[in-house]
Amino acid sequence: MRSITALWLFLLVVPAYITGYAQQQYIIPGASWQDTAGNQINAHGGGILYYNGIYYWYGEIKKGTTWRVPGSTWENYRVNAGGISCYSSKDLLHWKPEGVALQSDATDSTNDLHISKVIERPKVIYNKKTGKFVMWMHIDSQDYSYARSGVAVSDKPEGPFQYIGSVRPNGNMARDMTIFQDDDGRAYHFYSSEENQTMHICELTDDYLSHTKNDHRILVQQAREAPAVCRYNNRFYLFTSGCTGWSPNAASYATADSIMGSWTAHENPCHGRDADSTYHAQSTYVLPVQGQKDTFIFMADRWNKTDLEASLYIWLPLKFNAEGKPDIWWKEEWTIEGAAL
Repeated sequence: MRSITALWLFLLVVPAYITGYAQQQYIIPGASWQDTAGNQINAHGGGILYYNGIYYWYGEIKKGTTWRVPGSTWENYRVNAGGISCYSSKDLLHWKPEGVALQSDATDSTNDLHISKVIERPKVIYNKKTGKFVMWMHIDSQDYSYARSGVAVSDKPEGPFQYIGSVRPNGNMARDMTIFQDDDGRAYHFYSSEENQTMHICELTDDYLSHTKNDHRILVQQAREAPAVCRYNNRFYLFTSGCTGWSPNAASYATADSIMGSWTAHENPCHGRDADSTYHAQSTYVLPVQGQKDTFIFMADRWNKTDLEASLYIWLPLKFNAEGKPDIWWKEEWTIEGAAL
């Protein structure tokens, strides 16, 4: 009788479990977001690649106990570096876990990918000329004095990626970062430099594996980080946050008619309640939605600094008005189709 009862409970629970994920219809900012296996998505500081009809979401794996680095003068909370995760989706709502795209290292403390190091803000782009998927990320030491950019490659979007090494682009410090791939195939590395006081833009080489000498300083002495970039109506938009550690602050954006030209800083694109803290979150990526003209998603992390594994995601529609000004409004729930309205 016990085995029969257990079987009936299993048959009752499992369909409900499966149906729960299958029926999810909305993006709910700030809610726990589970993958198709029923586990919370673990892809922080992430970015998304669209390839052959599938979206791939890469992010930092934050798992385990959060601890504060001894001797830090700021709230330097860490978890052991878990590497980079990958998830895939066709609808931006239901995400299949693809495993670990880039493994961390648990044995060699001198390795850039050792669990004691910082592996942050991975961004992946595809190189049509080489047929390679290229991942760039922020690599650092516990005290953030290393300040370098790491690069890895793979033959498949889900990985595994092979780590090549790290560099200070043209000798510059490099921390928070993103990669922007323009319509002409050229790729650009945006990174916080000069002790996070000035943003740099550096064009990558044709294979995307190293930096050219075309390195441009913008937002000089404005102390911005967490860059996220998009292009709309032949104008470039850069969204950033202030430098306040794990604590949220007001976002701002900058615009340029040429990516390596002059950038003009503007006010906070967020509106309404909690706009002054970017809805208690920090920018990580701006995603153009495929098949929907001029439709973008503003992606951000809501950090839980004392329990980083419990950090959540804020995805909101990013819309542009008739003058080309970006607007972000809080929504309790929304659909991808609705983002185009």
